[in-house]
Amino acid sequence: MVKICAANESEEEQKQGTSEQQFGPPPEAMFLVLAYLPLYELLCMSQVCRSLRDAVKGDILPWLNIAVEAPLHSRLSDDILMKITAVADGRLATLALLNCFKVTDDGLLRVIQKNPRISKLYIPGCTGITPEGVIKAVQLLTNTNHHRLKTLKISGIYNITKEHLQTLCNLLGKPQNHHHHQNPKNFYHNRKHISAIRLEEDDPFIDIDECPKCGEIRAVFDCPRESCICRGCIICIRRCEECGVCMVGEEDEQCEAACADDLCLGCWLRLPKCSFCNRPYCHQHSNQQCRLPGYEGFLCVICNDNFVQNSSRLLSIIYIK
Repeated sequence: MVKICAANESEEEQKQGTSEQQFGPPPEAMFLVLAYLPLYELLCMSQVCRSLRDAVKGDILPWLNIAVEAPLHSRLSDDILMKITAVADGRLATLALLNCFKVTDDGLLRVIQKNPRISKLYIPGCTGITPEGVIKAVQLLTNTNHHRLKTLKISGIYNITKEHLQTLCNLLGKPQNHHHHQNPKNFYHNRKHISAIRLEEDDPFIDIDECPKCGEIRAVFDCPRESCICRGCIICIRRCEECGVCMVGEEDEQCEAACADDLCLGCWLRLPKCSFCNRPYCHQHSNQQCRLPGYEGFLCVICNDNFVQNSSRLLSIIYIK
């Protein structure tokens, strides 16, 4: 069996080598875009051909800022995280893990011990990590050669208390009451753009705070309107999924979306609507749109299911007759 597998692998390598000789290596300009690709596309690119695989593995620049999001987040474990970050050779600058629930304190701390120069640590929704693990990680990143962690995002991690928040603020060199007047502000609609973290230089130093409305330690958001000074967690203040504005007044009409998210009237009017129920999807859930062959519009999931059921029922009636 081993001989057969080895023979098959050698045949595939010969075919791949012949193909590359026939078509030539990829253009050099293609290698310039590697540093700008998200992790998922970067890994896919490494499977295209031998030249791109060697380029991806040999260039350290694309691996200095690691951002793991869907569809990789549900597969990322401690061991896989170690393998991915090892390519940076200890020079990792940004580590962003979005909803990577399989990553634990042990996996996070092992990565940080190998990469003590991380300046941005984003781990929102990583429920396998504890507040104690976060504190240990921040201690490692702030006690090494006077290095300072610039940005920390930990919203969605369970059981964070006021004492944990105070400890983190002290480690980051910021007083806790600085939150109430922190600049820049934390906007609700920017929380999901994890793939653009390399371009964000004006993030709040930490994304959680004591909510001024309910007193709980959660992600606290500001209103993008210059005239509005509201501040609170998403449970206390409902916000538009698209633009992040608050919807607390009578003039802020709340509109129904096909994905059950909150939308303000302005965003609801701009977004494309389902052809049957006239409800839009927000951009975060636009992949749920159901397209029909030869039809320019789309159906939401509910309308599409009803359409399929009615069509099946009609066909069964015609068939019986």
